[in-house]
Amino acid sequence: MAVVIREYDPTKDLLGAEEVDRVCEVGPSGTMSLYTDHLGEPLARICNSPAYLMLVAETTGPTKQIVGLVRGTVKMVTCGKKTKRGAKISSPIYTKVGYILGLRIHPSHRRMGIGLLLVRRMEDWFKEKGSEYSYMATEKDNEASVQLFTGRCGYTKFRTPSILVHPVYAHRRRISRHVSIIQLSLSDAEALYRARFALTEFFPRDIDKVLANPLTLGTFLAVSENDYQWPGIEAFLKNPPESWAVVSVWDLDSVFRLELRGAPALWRGVAAVSRAVDRMAPWLNVPAIPNIFRSFGTWFMYGLGGEGSKKARMVRSLCAYVHNNARGRVSVLATEVAASDPVRKAVPKWKRLSCDEDLWCLKRLGEEYSDGEVGDWTKSTPGSTIFVDPRE
Repeated sequence: MAVVIREYDPTKDLLGAEEVDRVCEVGPSGTMSLYTDHLGEPLARICNSPAYLMLVAETTGPTKQIVGLVRGTVKMVTCGKKTKRGAKISSPIYTKVGYILGLRIHPSHRRMGIGLLLVRRMEDWFKEKGSEYSYMATEKDNEASVQLFTGRCGYTKFRTPSILVHPVYAHRRRISRHVSIIQLSLSDAEALYRARFALTEFFPRDIDKVLANPLTLGTFLAVSENDYQWPGIEAFLKNPPESWAVVSVWDLDSVFRLELRGAPALWRGVAAVSRAVDRMAPWLNVPAIPNIFRSFGTWFMYGLGGEGSKKARMVRSLCAYVHNNARGRVSVLATEVAASDPVRKAVPKWKRLSCDEDLWCLKRLGEEYSDGEVGDWTKSTPGSTIFVDPRE
């Protein structure tokens, strides 16, 4: 069956795009799966990025139908670092990358090459925008997706960060008495991230735009001192405390909502009982299961990291602080960190919804690009940290 690949038109494609998202998320088998509700805006996941595009695959003929779609964004990120001769401080090397997400093919039109057509057309747009690389993320056990990108599209398995998800309980979580938590101003947050995180892979060059976006609820700093008085960003960077950690919070609840469908009745019953006990007796600190079986909201913690021997304690305190502020507002907290990141073990997680290895695949889009100082990024060794852009 012939299809046309074209740009998404919200005036006529909304219902068709929502239907493809719906059937692909839930699936025809009725098994347990995660459904994404874009709140009536299919562009919601990408429209906060510097440049974005959504493509649809539409059948030809008298009865046209949208049978596939894909979303993509373009941005500048860190891919390496350089140190001038005689200099003690390195500076980041930026490259322009395209990110592919939300590739969906209607079950009735799979194995017809439509996914390949959508990916190739998106890569063409990336090249038009000057992107040197394209990358995507998928579950490592999603064989169809992995085979399409690594087998047919020429992508390389690149990084395997961990997605850590934790429920929001009715009870408050404990924060160490020896930790001070401060909310940073936009300018101080930007200065801290550029000074301490700019060399991290995938760090966005427009971090100022990310922090200033209304979806960023704030940037919070934990310090291993009682009653710590903020000295200003210059003094902090010049003489930082022995241990500290920082995190920013992104309001995914305003972008999309999730719902776990197809769960057994027993799971639902156990979850309901745990929530009831947590509400009636919060002092018991029961690890209640939130009601993820109907539409629920999420906050995403990004830019998580720090320094010092007590860094893990600072991270745990920040997670508890964000949790306590999320009570009554969202059901789940999530973050994504490199698999070898030292802070990974300090972040609380719910194993059933977390993913130890989220597979990122990378492709160099053109051999005409100069290797420059970083060489071919696809062949680089992974670092201990990675920066996950909350906009996507």
